[in-house]
Amino acid sequence: MAKAAKRLFICLDNVGYEVSLERLKIYVARPDAKAERTGYLRIIDESGEDYLYPSLRFVAADLPVSTRRAVLQAA
Repeated sequence: MAKAAKRLFICLDNVGYEVSLERLKIYVARPDAKAERTGYLRIIDESGEDYLYPSLRFVAADLPVSTRRAVLQAA
């Protein structure tokens, strides 16, 4: 079975989550179809763990391939 690609999202709103999320920072999201059906993303936050956050707080980061690779290597 193929490994699901990690996706990148930019945090637009961290109100109430100031310790866990930084506004305008790029985050890696782990695949979670059930969470996405209910309006959430599984984001690896500042703690290094993945937690569910409302998807409305993020926008997908559409980056060039070389930039995407660099971000994923740094994460």
